[in-house]
Amino acid sequence: MNILLLISFIVIETGLVVFTFMENRQKKVWVRNRLLVNVLEILVFILFALFPGVDFGFRFKGLIAVLTVRLLVSGIIYFCRRKAEGDKKKIAAVVSAVLSVILLTMGLSVSFIFADYHGRTVTGAYKVASTEAILIDKSRVEVFENDGSYREVPVHFYYPGNAKEGERFPVVVFSHGAFGYYESNTSTYMELASNGYVVVSLDHPYHSFFSKDSEGKTIIVNTKFINDVMYINSGDAPESEIAELSATWLKLRTDDISFVIDTLEAYNAINGFSDAWYINGEKNLLTDALAMMNTDKIGLMGHSLGGAAAEALGRVRSDIDAVVDLDGTMFGEQQGLVKCEEYEFEGIVYHEKYVINEVPYPVALLSIDNQEHHNSRVNAVKQGVPYANNVVMDNALDGYDTYFVNAGHMNFTDLPLFSPVLANMLGTGPIDAGKCVDEMNRVLLEFFNSKLKNMGSFRVEECYGD
Repeated sequence: MNILLLISFIVIETGLVVFTFMENRQKKVWVRNRLLVNVLEILVFILFALFPGVDFGFRFKGLIAVLTVRLLVSGIIYFCRRKAEGDKKKIAAVVSAVLSVILLTMGLSVSFIFADYHGRTVTGAYKVASTEAILIDKSRVEVFENDGSYREVPVHFYYPGNAKEGERFPVVVFSHGAFGYYESNTSTYMELASNGYVVVSLDHPYHSFFSKDSEGKTIIVNTKFINDVMYINSGDAPESEIAELSATWLKLRTDDISFVIDTLEAYNAINGFSDAWYINGEKNLLTDALAMMNTDKIGLMGHSLGGAAAEALGRVRSDIDAVVDLDGTMFGEQQGLVKCEEYEFEGIVYHEKYVINEVPYPVALLSIDNQEHHNSRVNAVKQGVPYANNVVMDNALDGYDTYFVNAGHMNFTDLPLFSPVLANMLGTGPIDAGKCVDEMNRVLLEFFNSKLKNMGSFRVEECYGD
């Protein structure tokens, strides 16, 4: 629809130029026609807004601003030059139309980057509510700052808003991927919450694309972190550097998640807020969400680096009952590097091999991979290359793994639905994005229902999406 809107603007601007060339080039007529055209373009936008795909939301705020400013400017020019003498130069008319189209295109740019996405249909009976807070860890100094401030972890709750008094639900904690943010898997949180879960999605400040601190300041993803991730993914980094950086990232994230869980459990224990809580939303909504938590049943879930952190923490915390790793490499299982004979794997030459933890994974673990990740795991087995995910899943006491055919890394988030352009830049596959997310959410719900609510046994297909 936004393409049709842009075409309409181009037709209108072209029509103004043609009319000027063929009918009347007087300046006083031009300024009047320019005003009328700007009014017409606003009316066209309003007309398009009556149909799906165009609205007055954030996708079109830039366009609304452009249309409004142009109308004001053309109105001022009209009242100042409505009696102007002489003819409008042809080149000036063409330049005016071209600049107008450029401005309108810029105003529409956000609508081309972001889709008209309003979430997925949930299957549960509960109406989903949400609230938020910031937890301040006074045992840790923020390593990304030099002011001695404490580490802050924003937490966002999705919970059954129409639950009966006294109802309590399992807790699922979510960790986003590198450069991600807490809303990356909103459809998953909504689906779980609608079926009777309290989902806690946290931001990892400076790993998150953006977050807010307790002073209201926007925290942007750390530049060094971005560069380090790109360096690792380039294939040029030696394994020793990859291991060191990965361990640092995992430590930050597992500390964040552990702190959040400890704080939630402490709230339940004392039925009140400690000094770790900074409440930036409505307190009554927050107390409603916290009162519903059954912290005797906790699941962890994460995408990419967040999945790796969830898996690593699930091994060491005795209060975790189930873990989901969405397309994350299980860095936490790598216990060191040993020298070996040179070998090549997927186009990269190695001189070291990882030592992988072979102690059986203690809790229910579900691993979901994209097509490329799955292929790499298969190739690793064929070539005898030790790969953490393979070793963990082979030895897990209650492990399940699957993959989605034709899925890419970002297909396990809502980004392909919210912004196909950005998702394609970060990695998606030809699978239908909506069907992929819906199927993934169904599998996750069945897994947590089985492991956190004892609702029957769980089984997983070898693959989905074919």
